[in-house]
Amino acid sequence: MLWVATTLIAAVAQTARNAMQSSLTATLGTLGATQVRFVYGLPFALVFLGLTTVFAHARVPPPTPMFLAFVIVGALAQITATAFLLAAMQVRSFSVATALSKTEALQVAVFGFAVLGDALTWSRATAVLIATAGVVIVAVKPGQKWDRDSLKPAALGVASGAFFALASVTFRGAILALPEGAYFLRSTTALVWSLCIQVTVLGVWLGITNREALLRSVTVWRQSLFAGFMSAFASEFWFLGISLTAAANVRTLALVEVLLAQAVSKRLFGQRTTARELVGMALVVLGVAWLLLAVA
Repeated sequence: MLWVATTLIAAVAQTARNAMQSSLTATLGTLGATQVRFVYGLPFALVFLGLTTVFAHARVPPPTPMFLAFVIVGALAQITATAFLLAAMQVRSFSVATALSKTEALQVAVFGFAVLGDALTWSRATAVLIATAGVVIVAVKPGQKWDRDSLKPAALGVASGAFFALASVTFRGAILALPEGAYFLRSTTALVWSLCIQVTVLGVWLGITNREALLRSVTVWRQSLFAGFMSAFASEFWFLGISLTAAANVRTLALVEVLLAQAVSKRLFGQRTTARELVGMALVVLGVAWLLLAVA
């Protein structure tokens, strides 16, 4: 059950990182704020990798073709997911955008079965459905008119969840594809490889299409540095979690982030929580509790 502790730590760190990235979007734009997560997170991930090699008394595991295929797909999917999430935050509240992206829990179960053959019991599947229903209740207003303006944030959030789900499953595949090393060494190795790919891809893209945003990210290095640390810290624990159990278990427990996002919305952004959102959050808690009982 070590994955429970790693997932909860990651959820807290990711909520802090998302709040920082959301505030940076106004200055750097969506892709610029996305790039901060990876560029400023990479140095900390390299430090984590050095510490794990010392702790494990082992060398960094060599990559295999299967590992590289999984980690490349995961890295690109995570870039896309983060960009969609930040774009959704621009048109809806921080907490609602986070909630919409958390349809990932249901999608990751499908991807996990299709890509890695990770099976879900009926009890675990029920937990995922209950928690996802809670997310939908938080995100969707009753009687809401579904026109182009209202569909845009919903589509962005759900798309973000789909790509986060794909990233989680393929990163787990990458960790499992490494031929040697303790689970924490293999997971940190996968993290560093993914960040290297993401920094390269986003750096080239912004250098060609939006050099101004790339340069501005250097001028806000103080805020970006802490956001980068929180990103690397959160990712380290996400990768540890998915190295220990199926990605669907980790991402369902991670729905507690919806509760944390509500607290952040109220404290930092002055956004109120409605009675309907409280009901949805209660279902999230019930689904998470069900999952923990099923796994235990």
